[in-house]
Amino acid sequence: MTSPAKKLQYPYITFNPEIAQGSPVISGTRITVRTIAGYYQMGMKVDEILTTLPHLSPSQVHSALAYYFDHQKEIDAELDDSSDEMKWSQNVVQQPNQKI
Repeated sequence: MTSPAKKLQYPYITFNPEIAQGSPVISGTRITVRTIAGYYQMGMKVDEILTTLPHLSPSQVHSALAYYFDHQKEIDAELDDSSDEMKWSQNVVQQPNQKI
């Protein structure tokens, strides 16, 4: 007999449409899972991430990484989108006296 799929819980991860456009964030902060995943992809270890973001606890960073690994495709797409220079340059509104 198989048991029903258990919904995974991430105790330090929340979603709020008013913060980071609803992307998953670390509870009580505006730090997105995408940010933690980006640091991880750059080769940073948990201790290095904690040095960079000293207001976070190891549990918060590990929870963000657990969420990332369980939703890697979704978070990687967010990372790609946020680093798309062409997309961001198209959204720039040039001011009359601004030099490019």
